[in-house]
Amino acid sequence: MDPREELEQITRLLVAAGEGQPGAMDDVFASVYPRLRRLARSQRRRWHGNDTIETTALIHEAYLKVAASKNPRFENRGHFFSVAAQAMRQVLINYAEKRSAKKRGGGAAHVTLDDADIVSDQALDELLTLNTALQRLEAMSDRQARIVECLFFAGYTVEETAEALEISPATVKRDWSAARAWLYREMQRGADKTRPQ
Repeated sequence: MDPREELEQITRLLVAAGEGQPGAMDDVFASVYPRLRRLARSQRRRWHGNDTIETTALIHEAYLKVAASKNPRFENRGHFFSVAAQAMRQVLINYAEKRSAKKRGGGAAHVTLDDADIVSDQALDELLTLNTALQRLEAMSDRQARIVECLFFAGYTVEETAEALEISPATVKRDWSAARAWLYREMQRGADKTRPQ
């Protein structure tokens, strides 16, 4: 199937899922699985290697988050992939928070990704600091926060991010630059507060 036909098929399946047709969301997942796998693999490399089981676990957990709502409505393919990027971020952050609680003696509940060590201990605090900074960025500029999710958490290209957020590639580049600088400053402040005096 040529790429244009594939994109049209995904669009048709997203419409069917939004209309509540049985099995349509599963068909969407099957159609976009290779792309989600590439995105999850990119995400996994960022945190702790590239293990097939771990990548698969991240995709499946993100899919469960996306599919959890009844009759999800996606405006277009870009919106779907933006939601998928957000779900991957949530999976990583939820896992990191539970690992952090467990590491500090909390009685963390069993996590479905328990055997898939998706966030190394070294990256755990950095990931949580980034998430806190990203939440503050969301309050200031939701669009910049979505750009960070797409480019950083989902590993999208500038063009894929522009499509997902329905903005121009130039806007993505400009906002990415501003958001990156702002997040760097915020994360430095967060790191300075946690360093022993």
